[in-house]
Amino acid sequence: MHKEYCGYVSIIGKPNVGKSTILNSILQKKVSITSRKSQTTRNNILGVKTHKNKQIIFIDTPGMHIKSQKTMNKILNKSAQSIIEDSNIILFVLQRLSFEKEDELILKRLKDTNQKTFCVINKIDQVDNKNKLLPFIEKISSMHTFQDILLVSAKAMDGLDDLVATIMNNLPENKHLYGDSFNINNDEKFMLSELIREKIIRKLGDELPHDTFVQIDFIKEKKDITEIHATIYVNRKSQKQIVIGSAGETLKSIGMQSREEMEKYLNKKVFLKTWVKVKKNWNTDSGFIQSLGVGSDHESK
Repeated sequence: MHKEYCGYVSIIGKPNVGKSTILNSILQKKVSITSRKSQTTRNNILGVKTHKNKQIIFIDTPGMHIKSQKTMNKILNKSAQSIIEDSNIILFVLQRLSFEKEDELILKRLKDTNQKTFCVINKIDQVDNKNKLLPFIEKISSMHTFQDILLVSAKAMDGLDDLVATIMNNLPENKHLYGDSFNINNDEKFMLSELIREKIIRKLGDELPHDTFVQIDFIKEKKDITEIHATIYVNRKSQKQIVIGSAGETLKSIGMQSREEMEKYLNKKVFLKTWVKVKKNWNTDSGFIQSLGVGSDHESK
């Protein structure tokens, strides 16, 4: 009987260093929304990569906001910390030659962990002077005992094969938890809501800093088309007008872009109807935030 290897791998780092892009590129499927706006990954999205007798269970944690006291960010940080503790392998992601105070504070959280930890420097294609890489690697090496430091460009698909091979070679001996064909644990409604939320963040992130959530109210499969109804919730009446836009143009644009993404995701035609509603102070209500699945348990049931 051949041995099997399987383990949880958490991807951590400050917001927008490319954690979601790394996961999406490795799995070659959109499992986590990507945007330049901070805090775009709210759920512990689970992706699985299996090759022969080795299985990686990826957990894409929320970007950690160390200093923020907002209820949403507190829950995200608690969720990220619990994932770190439950992981077998940790990928600590930095971008280019940047190591800031927030990176340092996150790294401090890893000091007392026993898990194998790897530093992944992403976006190396954006480093103009490659001679600066070695001194930067030496600096990072002096700060923490990493198993290895790996250079990647997730967007360009560069260095990812080496990253996956390194992870697989460090997995603990365990039975596989999922079948070979399993890819993602997110239900369809969640993924569709995330596609809409991504378009909102990309279009309105500066005007509407993460005061929105999206709920899929209705999905109906018809012969040649899928009908989807979605509600976009905001905190205040003024934000509702921002989402709708002049003569409804902003909402129309968000809806059109979301529909196109949904058609790619579902591989069929989509009829999408969207509404915008006000739900005051939703992002300071911890019970309500938890009901959205934020910080949800990543263990399989």
